[in-house]
Amino acid sequence: MEPEALDADRNRLGECPVWCDRTQRLWWVDVLEPALWSHDPQERQCTRHPVVARRIGSLALRERGGLVLACDNGLFAYDPDTAGQAFLLDPEPGKRQHRKNDGRVDSAGNFWVGTLRESDYAPVGAIYRVTPELRVTMEEQDLAIPNSLAFDPERGRIFYADTRAYTIWVRDYDPVTGRAGRKRVFATTQAPARPDGSCVDAEGHLWNAEYAGGRLVRYAPSGTVSRVVDLPVSHPTCCCFGGNHLDRLYVTSASEPLSAEQQLSEPLAGRVLVLDAGVRGRPEFRTGL
Repeated sequence: MEPEALDADRNRLGECPVWCDRTQRLWWVDVLEPALWSHDPQERQCTRHPVVARRIGSLALRERGGLVLACDNGLFAYDPDTAGQAFLLDPEPGKRQHRKNDGRVDSAGNFWVGTLRESDYAPVGAIYRVTPELRVTMEEQDLAIPNSLAFDPERGRIFYADTRAYTIWVRDYDPVTGRAGRKRVFATTQAPARPDGSCVDAEGHLWNAEYAGGRLVRYAPSGTVSRVVDLPVSHPTCCCFGGNHLDRLYVTSASEPLSAEQQLSEPLAGRVLVLDAGVRGRPEFRTGL
């Protein structure tokens, strides 16, 4: 499981890796730069794509092609070939101190996205569900840093976390009707490790990146820990499966919280890591937005 690092610039806050099975390309964002990145494993090339935004919290694959970017001022359709950027809507308009954070698409094509107040990370953030018809529903509120959005369609469940609360929750969820059950605690972490971004593998296990914990934790559907993968970075942020057989695990990370001295001791901080996890993932769902 010795990870390798992609040949891209060190990110301040790398986040939301997403594998496109159509183009066989990895996408991710640097939230704070802000920057949109892609990686072509065949060409062994990383590319930075121009984006107009103050912050990019997450991205999603579009069913009709291209991407949806969750920027500080709304959701935008993005064409990677032309860098064309078209406003779709803002699920939380009028809150200038807020920005978008983690986002994920469910099996019905709805895009779930969290928001947070960047100035103080007070528990005033929320999670919204945006349908392909641009209908917006607030699904959760009073969160400091919403994260870990992931879906287990076989068991009909959605996962999400509040990074500041050290807690991952799970809810029963029907993507067709949009109905979600009451949340219940799925897992908790111990300081300084905080639950950040997640993905679900083909066996229904949740992989979570522990921010400030320096590791990935794989949880069984029951919530028990089934595997721990230590990483050469202290602040991993999110993960996804990719590659021709969805057997490569990509992990984004952050360098921003580290001092200059700490960055010297962590030369891979802020880089995207890739490793063989020994299990396969599942294709990313696409939004109808």
